[in-house]
Amino acid sequence: MSTRRTRVAVIGAGAVGTVVAAAAVDAGHDVVVCARRPLDRLVIERTDSVREIDVPVLVDPSEATEVDWVLLATKAQDAAGAAAWFGPLIGPNTTVVVLQNGVDHAERIGPLVPRGTRVMPALVYVAAESLGPGHVLHRMGARITVPGPAGLAPTTRSDFDESRPPVTGRASASSADPAERFAALLDGSWLHVERVADFSTAAWRKLLTNVGANPVTSLTMKRMSVIQHEPAVRELTRALLDEAIAVGRAAGARLCDDDIEHTLDIYDGFAGDDGTSMLYDRLAGRATEHELITGAVVRLGEQHNVPVPLNRAILALMHGVNHK
Repeated sequence: MSTRRTRVAVIGAGAVGTVVAAAAVDAGHDVVVCARRPLDRLVIERTDSVREIDVPVLVDPSEATEVDWVLLATKAQDAAGAAAWFGPLIGPNTTVVVLQNGVDHAERIGPLVPRGTRVMPALVYVAAESLGPGHVLHRMGARITVPGPAGLAPTTRSDFDESRPPVTGRASASSADPAERFAALLDGSWLHVERVADFSTAAWRKLLTNVGANPVTSLTMKRMSVIQHEPAVRELTRALLDEAIAVGRAAGARLCDDDIEHTLDIYDGFAGDDGTSMLYDRLAGRATEHELITGAVVRLGEQHNVPVPLNRAILALMHGVNHK
């Protein structure tokens, strides 16, 4: 007797969406990709392979049907525009996983989905670049971090290490815990799911990886080598991280000064010609997600009375480059 395969919808056919769709296919699920425009094909390129992902790509929400999982992989500023997909895709047993930057995933998406929908935030440690419509280069990283119960690792270090963590028990697809079910969903693929108890601190550490490199590369229109090898730029990056850590602490995250050095070590681990999502967006003429990265630091700094003059200046410049 056959059993129904798990139905997964990935909203967003950009870098992260394509990588996650490929992982869900590898895990053996029925996958559909929801995009803004038609795509002839979806191709994911890695250092050792180039493959086409054989999945349907929908562009009209009226063609969508209810699924078990919705993986929201648009840029954070595009979430409201993706809301038209939620009604057709989401049923009483659907879980929405928010695969976006920022520290307020559930708060952003909760008002957009039907009342009672399970919304789970997720931190994506995947460095990927869109080379063109439907063509993604996956450079490094193979981890997604989600909230877990007490008793698991309290926090996680932000990094793009592709090695899997020690296995402490196979995740169950029938668990009452949506995070465990999500881990089971991608079991069998090369993308692994890590559950942590102190998700707030983990989210702030992930924000640190964005708050320095993303705006700096976007404003200079240079790749990671500008942070790795230009002393003045590196010191500015360090100062942006220092302000963000002060805000994160005020917001309750368990950050420390070592997080600055760890984040700079992450930057140094990239190839010099690697970029960031905000740089790729500028190069492609797209709007950047500065409001959910630098903007989050500025807004929460104001809320907690923590001065962030450098991040405020960077945010003003990002407003300028996005001005139409």
